[in-house]
Amino acid sequence: MPLDFHATGVGAARARRGTRNRLAGAAAEEAIARVYRDAGHRVLERRWRGRGGEIDLILQDRDGTLVFAEVKKGRDFAGALARISPAQVARIHAAAEEYLGSCPQGLLSDIRFDAALMDGTGRVEIHEGALLAW
Repeated sequence: MPLDFHATGVGAARARRGTRNRLAGAAAEEAIARVYRDAGHRVLERRWRGRGGEIDLILQDRDGTLVFAEVKKGRDFAGALARISPAQVARIHAAAEEYLGSCPQGLLSDIRFDAALMDGTGRVEIHEGALLAW
C-alpha cells in the first residue's frame, strides 16, 4: 500500500515551506530591484528564463551596461553568498549569453554579473562583478 504523505502532513508542510520560500524570494527580488532603481538602473527583466537557466534580474545602468543579478536571501550576507554555487554561476552565464543574442550589440555588449544579497533583517548588499570570475 503506497504511503499518503498528505494524510500525515508531510506533503502539506513541504508545500507551505515552498510557498513561504517563493514569497520570501519574490520579496527579496522586489527590494533589491528597488535598490537598483534608486541607483539609476532600469529593470529590463525579472526571472528571465532561457534554455541555459534563469536570471533573477536583468538591468541596465546609466552607462548602458547590462547587469545580470543573482538574488540570494540568507540569515546573513555570508550565508546568502555561500548559496551561490559554481554550477549556478555557469548556468547564469549560459543564460546571459542566450539573452545577449537578442541584444543589438550581442556578445559585444558591456555586461556585469552581480551577487545581490539580502540578510535576515532586510538589509541589501550588491556585490558588483562578483559572479564574473567564480
